[in-house]
Amino acid sequence: MRGIAYNLRGKHVALSHGQLMFKFMMLFRRPVDLVSFENSYNDLLALVERMPDVQRRQVINVLGSPAGKSPYYRILEVYFEDRKTMEASMLTPAGQEAGGQMMTFPAGLFEMIFAEVYEEAGGTTSVNTDEP
Repeated sequence: MRGIAYNLRGKHVALSHGQLMFKFMMLFRRPVDLVSFENSYNDLLALVERMPDVQRRQVINVLGSPAGKSPYYRILEVYFEDRKTMEASMLTPAGQEAGGQMMTFPAGLFEMIFAEVYEEAGGTTSVNTDEP
């Protein structure tokens, strides 16, 4: 998929390779009751798996941060082709059930954010070695 991304200065740049996607992220803080959290979280995952048009899901178990302890315990990322597709998926019965399940977690335990994601294969940038 071609799309628009942003460079480091916040300017739009055209994409010729890679893929632009949209994701919904749920960032969970460390719960007081781990057993209760894991039960509710597994129920949430089962509901998210039934949502239509999900491109992929990522479960991230946070181990720490460069500063030591992280305020986050787990992050769930749910990817869609674009924002419109995500919004339509959230309005389906499965999406509404998943949203209802989010409300069973204690207040203040999680944050939800949306993000555009540009993915590209590889991980290297070629370097011109001909310059002095």
